[in-house]
Parts: sequence; C-alpha cells; structure tokens
Amino acid sequence: MSPAPFVTRFAPSPTGLLHKGHAFSALTAFEAARSAGGRLLLRIEDIDFTRCRPAFEAAIHDDLAWLGIAWDGPVLRQSEHMADYLAALEALRAEGLIYRCFRTRREILDAMPSAPHGPPEGYRGAPLAPAEEARRLAAGEPFAWRLSLAAAQARAGPLSFVEEGAGPLGERGVIAVDAAAAGDVVLARKDVGVAYHLACVVDDARQGVTCVIRGEDLFEATPIQRLIQAVLGLPAPVYRHHRLIVGADGRRLAKRDRAETLQSLRARGVSAAALRAELGFGEATA
Repeated sequence: MSPAPFVTRFAPSPTGLLHKGHAFSALTAFEAARSAGGRLLLRIEDIDFTRCRPAFEAAIHDDLAWLGIAWDGPVLRQSEHMADYLAALEALRAEGLIYRCFRTRREILDAMPSAPHGPPEGYRGAPLAPAEEARRLAAGEPFAWRLSLAAAQARAGPLSFVEEGAGPLGERGVIAVDAAAAGDVVLARKDVGVAYHLACVVDDARQGVTCVIRGEDLFEATPIQRLIQAVLGLPAPVYRHHRLIVGADGRRLAKRDRAETLQSLRARGVSAAALRAELGFGEATA
C-alpha cells in the first residue's frame, strides 16, 4: 500500500496581525509541502468570537500572498463548522469522558498547591453529584465542559506520537504520551464556545492532515491532542515542531508583546525576498 499523500496546514487565529514568527511557520509548512509534492491547507481558527476580527483575517491573506505562499483548496473557517465540534463534544459526553465544571479559574488556582520548582500539575476535577449539578444548572451558573483525563486515559490505553522535528528539549522520534501536565482540560465553555484542543483535532482529521507543522511552543499540547484523537477514534498525524523566532531580547515573538508585524515590515520597505532570506528560505518564487 502506498503512503498517504503529504498534507499539512497553516492555521492562524485572526486575533491580531502576523509577525515574523508566523511567517517562519507558514514558510516552513509551505516548503515542506512543496518538497514532498503534497498539499498545504489554510485554516482560519476563528472560534474565539471575543477576539477574532474580519480585518485580521483579511490581513492574513494579504501577508501570505506577499510572502509568495499559495495554499491548496478552499480555506476552512472554524466558525462555519461549530456543529461538527459540538457533535464531537456530544460523543465524548455520551461516553462519560467529559463533565461539567462550575469552578472559576481563580477558584481552581487558589485550590491547587504549587510545585516546589514550577507550576502546579494540571487540574483534576470530578462530576458533581446529580442533585447539586441540577441545582446549579437551574440557577443558571456558568460551567465549562472538561475532559476527564483519568477516564480518557483508561479508555485509550498507552499512546504515543511521532515527532519528526524537535521539541523544546530536543525530543524526537516515537514519544510516549504523558498528558498529566495538561490535567482535565477545558473543551468548551459558554463565553468562547469550543476550545482549541477539540476544534484542532477534529479539523486535522476532517482535512486529512498527515503532518502537523507548528512551533515548539505547542509541543506540550501534543499529548492531550493525541489523547483526544484516540478517544474520538480519529487518525493520528505525525508532528514536526520547529524552532521559534525570537526578538532582540531573546523572547519569542508574540502578538501580545506587539512584535513588529509583516504589515509594518512592508510599510517600511522590507521586501518579501529579503524577509524570506532572513528566515532561511531564499527568495520567493512564482
């Protein structure tokens, strides 16, 4: 049997303008797809309606065109596929793998002991007694749907994923899944709908992604996503995490830190060819 065609994706969130770090990730995925004779898909992860803006989505298209990046097929916008994520959430609920959590983030942080040399281990909760849950629902109290890590791990059994790039500590090859640090992650809540982990996993399967290419800052998201794939019966892509682009201060570039945007670079006369060369990709090609 011949191997599946190579399919990867660039999946930005339209919550701000793209910067050099995004350009590096998009170019890495584009060049990988071209080298493999495969496909690069564009996915707009716009499920956080409190922060996403149409103007930022339009800017993503402009920036990719400026960089000389072409994608294959139609753009997938997550906001147009909420029914699919809710169906996956319902499948997990029917299997007893998620539960309603009424505790606020502050309540959880206050209740969790800190480790001596680092952050606390991931939150672990449990369903409320039926009568108490019914009382809180009747009172209209907000809640989040959390994945029961213990139940999901018991259902899935031992898992691993394949890393073709490198994690922050050089992790590579077949890596055993240890999702303990993630704890009982939130998969949906009222204010922003479904969460990143669930939508990402559902879409990678829907789009036939065979290789997830992304920054090493998302390496720690891989174990919990691999677990969600397993309990939903979805295929597991291989992963290729890449280095991060950092600023003069040594910190990774981030929207929240107001890293210089690709739009600003264009405005001050930086060419796409110059940026590609700076990032190690040479000049744009037709």
